[in-house]
Amino acid sequence: IWNLGYGGLGEESDFFYDHGSMFRSGGRMVCAPRNFVEKNIAGDTLFVQTTQSDFFLFQEVDVSSKRSYYINQFEEIAEELPGYAAFFAPNYKVSRVPIPLLEPWKAYGRVLSGLATYSRFQPYESTRLQLPGSFSWPTRIFQLDRCVALHRYHLANGKELVVLNVHNSAYDADGSLKRQQMAFLKELLLEEYGKGHYVVVGGDWNQCPPYFRFDGFMPGKSQGYSQINIEPDFLPADWQWVYDPTVPTNRKVRTPYVAGESFVTLIDFFLISPNIRARTVKGLDQQFRFSDHQPVWMEVELR
Repeated sequence: IWNLGYGGLGEESDFFYDHGSMFRSGGRMVCAPRNFVEKNIAGDTLFVQTTQSDFFLFQEVDVSSKRSYYINQFEEIAEELPGYAAFFAPNYKVSRVPIPLLEPWKAYGRVLSGLATYSRFQPYESTRLQLPGSFSWPTRIFQLDRCVALHRYHLANGKELVVLNVHNSAYDADGSLKRQQMAFLKELLLEEYGKGHYVVVGGDWNQCPPYFRFDGFMPGKSQGYSQINIEPDFLPADWQWVYDPTVPTNRKVRTPYVAGESFVTLIDFFLISPNIRARTVKGLDQQFRFSDHQPVWMEVELR
């Protein structure tokens, strides 16, 4: 799994909206320079070239967006994975995002972005499922329409492997949107497992796993940031949250990345059903060179 940050949030970048202002950029980046974006996308494609994996679950993959100079990242990655099934689920489709409102010459502009799943095996079904909840007007005009990409694979034992690529809401300060989305996911996951299927969920949850301290990598230095935790009783205890507690997966973009100073946390991870055993999980520490997120790799065994 990896949130690619649409190619615009590598180590050199900050982002004006991380300060919460929709009116002015405050001297921070609205869109990264083209050479930054091209460097980040080259890092994304190098990653898939050098990483052996049966499944790649990516978030924030641009297809045609002003912020990433209309480079089709979904297709560029697909070209590096010949023979893989590829599926795109849009979650951000806006003809013109007008912010920062008082600097129209810097407007974020057109966005077409979403979730991208690549798999060595051919799913017999791939579906985009809309997640419930939305911001109030006018914020919802330029926020993401959160969704899940669900993929079904036939197995030799007659059961199914169900793989879900997720990206939950950010910027909902009270967590209310995430709670609605998690309730939807809970019902879906229990239903699939109840049918005897194997269920793997991975992505950017925009919240920490149960019991994981959001400031665990930087105790007492949260810099005003906070992340909620998924409730410990979200699912029965035999479901497993799978993550590498030694490697942060997300850095905040108030400033360009500075190791030891930029706030980092862990919000990208996996969830597996009780009939699956996690053999290995590893956070891949890139020092946030290509994105404000870092990849996580997992190997599992179906029982």
